[in-house]
Amino acid sequence: MPPSLAEINTIDRRLQQEQGGDFRPGGPRSALLYPSPYRAGMSSLGFQWILQQLRDAGHATERAFLPDDVPAWQASRRPLFTYETRSALGDLPVIGVSLAYELELAGLVQALQLAGIPPLRRDRGPQHPRILLGGPLTFSNPLPAAPFVDAMLLGEAEEQVVAAFDAAHNLDTPAFQRTIAALPGGYVPDLHGTGLPPVAKATDALLPARAAILAPDAELSSMFLIEGERGCHRQCTFCVMRRSTNGGMRLVTPDRVLSYIPEAAQRVGLVGAAISDHPQLVGLLQAIVDSGRGVGISSLRADRVALKPDIARLLRLGGYKTLTVASDAASQRLRRTLAKGTTEAHLLRVAELAAEYRYKQVKVYMMLGLPDETDEDLDELIDFSRRMAAIHPISLGIAPFVPKRNTPMDNAEFAGIKVVEGRLKRLDKGLKGVQAEIRPTSARWAWVEAELAQGGPDSGLAVLRAVAAGGRFADWKGALLEVAPATKAPWREDRTDGVHAAR
Repeated sequence: MPPSLAEINTIDRRLQQEQGGDFRPGGPRSALLYPSPYRAGMSSLGFQWILQQLRDAGHATERAFLPDDVPAWQASRRPLFTYETRSALGDLPVIGVSLAYELELAGLVQALQLAGIPPLRRDRGPQHPRILLGGPLTFSNPLPAAPFVDAMLLGEAEEQVVAAFDAAHNLDTPAFQRTIAALPGGYVPDLHGTGLPPVAKATDALLPARAAILAPDAELSSMFLIEGERGCHRQCTFCVMRRSTNGGMRLVTPDRVLSYIPEAAQRVGLVGAAISDHPQLVGLLQAIVDSGRGVGISSLRADRVALKPDIARLLRLGGYKTLTVASDAASQRLRRTLAKGTTEAHLLRVAELAAEYRYKQVKVYMMLGLPDETDEDLDELIDFSRRMAAIHPISLGIAPFVPKRNTPMDNAEFAGIKVVEGRLKRLDKGLKGVQAEIRPTSARWAWVEAELAQGGPDSGLAVLRAVAAGGRFADWKGALLEVAPATKAPWREDRTDGVHAAR
């Protein structure tokens, strides 16, 4: 059955509204799949950058996304198709996948199933596409994705991706596998098992990454995304993108950033793990605002905003309504254990700047459930939030701490669903009547993320079972507890009820 008129109209409308990134047929045909909906995929700089590398090299690379309404698409029994030519995704010989975080594995499984492609590599034959995977997740632990793909490019893949796609198009399986394995960051599950090679580091030749397509229907609507820097020079113990990852922070000069901004771009998004640490950020923001454009930043350090108030001023002139920073922990004691340089004084100064420049609110991101966190830490957070909210309305974006591979906190424990939910209740009670909104992410799904973050290929098989069972939390819990992920720690625990259960 062909796609419905409404679905075709949605894709046509999106394509007609886009600016830039013209698709050129005639080269080797492939697709780049983002296993989340279009709005998220087109806001991913990495996805757009890899797409452009392939197209610039002559590959006729199309785009595919997880449908906005997966159950409706499943019910229609229509094959998932590409945006550019509406070709069935499963008919293309090579598919690249950009995977951002662990829970998107469910989207990958669903997208492959919708395309009529067996999700597991072991079930596919020569008539099926070769599937390569890259993306931010490869910096940490991509092993749960191993059962679904033929190969991966770990780390910064822009200088390897064309060679990898050429090999996927032109070589038999043994030669293809050998070629990928010889590339920096090349990982082939059939050859490497669970032994991951070091992540690749791109040279500065292709920096900065930049988006070729302005997409009004993206989450970052019509925003031109470009790197202002890559990497981070800080040592935060919980973060994958810390100083020891790929050589720390690499700067892009303001002149170089400005030279790439297209005339059509009315909004510019500066991307980088530590963009607010760029020593020339104020001048760059000033130039963008003076050009009459809006501006956005991917992350802000409270200490930098406090020390350079022009950052807050210029972002407000550039259209920002919410000033967003991170405290990362409930108390100053815990921030010190994370090697986080943010202090209460920095955060209070941010609130003062938000009031001065008439921001709608201050959003403060933080984690709950850190190792050694106590009620006293929560009480400090409550007291401090009250003081901050007295200056300007705040919103607390709270995520349960999830230990990640390739960080010093790799072997830390997940606190437990009941523990996290109990602390959220304590926080909510302590902030009653205060201009402090609490926006938590789910403790249950954080447990799933933690299991996958520490898991191996067997966890990928659990993802497949969870999706097949319906994708509810109970389905994930049952599937994940059936496997014993290979972790560096000598224990495995079920923290779904907050009780340590050694296995």
